[in-house]
Amino acid sequence: MGLLYRSASVSMIMLRMFLCLNLSNGFNLPSKLHSAPTQLRLHQHHMATTTRATTYLQLTSEELADIDWDLAVIGAGPVGVSAALLAARAPYNKKVILIDAPRNSGALMNEATGEDLSIGGPTGLFSKALRDAGKRISVSSLKGMGLRDDSVWNEVVTSCLELASSNARDTVRQLEYAGITYVQGNAAFADSGGSSSLFVTAEDNSITTIQASKILLASGSTPFRPGGIPFDGKRVFDSDSINTLSYLPKSVAIVGSGIIAIEFAKIFKNLGADVTLIIRDDIPRNALMKIGLDKDIAATLVADLVRSGIKIERGAQVKKFHVPRDNAKAPIVLDLEAKGGGTRASGAATTVKCDIYLAAVGRKPNTASLNLQAAGVKTDSYGGVEVDCELKATSTGGNVYAAGDVLGRPFLASTGMAQGFAAVRIMFDGEASSATSGGYSNSDMCSVGDLSMTGDSFDPKSLAANPFAFPVGVWSSPEAAYYGLSTQQCKDMGIDAAEGVALYAECLRGLVFSPNGLLKLVYDKSNGQIVGVHICGDDACELIHYGMELVKAERTIDDILKNLYSAVTFHEMYRIAAMAAVDGAGARKRRAAVGKALAARNRGIKE
Repeated sequence: MGLLYRSASVSMIMLRMFLCLNLSNGFNLPSKLHSAPTQLRLHQHHMATTTRATTYLQLTSEELADIDWDLAVIGAGPVGVSAALLAARAPYNKKVILIDAPRNSGALMNEATGEDLSIGGPTGLFSKALRDAGKRISVSSLKGMGLRDDSVWNEVVTSCLELASSNARDTVRQLEYAGITYVQGNAAFADSGGSSSLFVTAEDNSITTIQASKILLASGSTPFRPGGIPFDGKRVFDSDSINTLSYLPKSVAIVGSGIIAIEFAKIFKNLGADVTLIIRDDIPRNALMKIGLDKDIAATLVADLVRSGIKIERGAQVKKFHVPRDNAKAPIVLDLEAKGGGTRASGAATTVKCDIYLAAVGRKPNTASLNLQAAGVKTDSYGGVEVDCELKATSTGGNVYAAGDVLGRPFLASTGMAQGFAAVRIMFDGEASSATSGGYSNSDMCSVGDLSMTGDSFDPKSLAANPFAFPVGVWSSPEAAYYGLSTQQCKDMGIDAAEGVALYAECLRGLVFSPNGLLKLVYDKSNGQIVGVHICGDDACELIHYGMELVKAERTIDDILKNLYSAVTFHEMYRIAAMAAVDGAGARKRRAAVGKALAARNRGIKE
């Protein structure tokens, strides 16, 4: 059969017609619990791919091998796609090939159309789509109207499909217009070809050799799977295989205390499931603080989980799994023990029953299938590619770069895309005007906290001093986000810092529409300069970018007080927090009064 190949000459009109015809067919969803899985499927991989719903042309292995590629990008997630687009467009105008293996990927596939729904999308595309669906679709209302669970799940999955498909089609359009060539197949370095030769294996096991002057590894990550967990992709899932869920569960047990675990806990709760979160730490907020969240933001997130009705089993771990094999409707039974083993404290639960189990305990770089040793590329103990401050790997030819999750922590799409952009500019800026560098200079890249500080080297404390520092967002409900330093981090670094806090309920928009949450400014007491912004509440992942600009521009508390903010906006909280910084006693009284009124309001709503 050979490699499936797509060139820029394929008609976009044909693509749109094909997609419209296939999408109109809808989904064949299960009619009862644990029937045939939905056609929204996941396939384990090291790369995302282009949509299979497009028209393909056959290109022989000889024709592909005869082309001298300027850049070969392995992986078509957000990092690979954005880097390929940058290299293919002016001023670089490079000949780029994008290599991807859809059937061996963590991508979402619409089996009805063959469309890859995750091309150009982040690892968490499914969870984001599911979160959005949970906000727009009232499961309780649909059930109250007499709809069966499978019909409700049909609405949820169709909503996810529409969102993901829209993103996929837009990515295909961009690749089409940029003239990027991409093929389907598993890429790996050739055993004897140095660091410029790749073998690409198609589904029929035919092999094509690709020669490229530069190679960018953007193969992403996969969930970490602890031993002893009976993953089956039907009732026991990791954070990727959960994409294959084919029914609406009534109860969910989630192990993990990080961002992914919290996101899914709120998603399933919003979809009407009973959720139990099992964490090893005795204090839930500690795990969130370890990844950089401020203590009050972490506490607010945990408090919201409890207020939502999510049960948290603290200081616990699963000792044994009882997964029914003959009765699909019987619950999974989890035997719990204390952290590190042993009996739990008196009164603590010793078993948890659930329809499905989700392990959300981190991710690891996806490099095992790339044959990196043949090219002299070194990896760390977790499999992450080791790079220098120019994002260059230790390849024999000095032509291999890496970006994104393949480097290890922090496993963020925004960081990976910045790394991909930087890598392409470093590769080719010598051949184009230096004015195109966009600020990604080699000297800056080699500063403390540069974009190569990933994996074992990643340190959240370096973020505020890093000119390429990135905001971190938690896409739960409510959202949480931060940029820069927390008060504790300032203390550890010898900075005499203080805080100014504003509650969402202190601004009119928050009081009326979304009263639960807070915004915190961390500032240097010696000069009032803002060094960190931390938010938990609606639109936190949007609001943080203004806070990021305040930190990067070295703005002060006085600067904020001099600004005028539009009424009935969340941005008013920046001014309220700044006022709290200069009048701490008065601010505490105001927050106490607001908090008391909010607590009474929450009790009334609950009753």
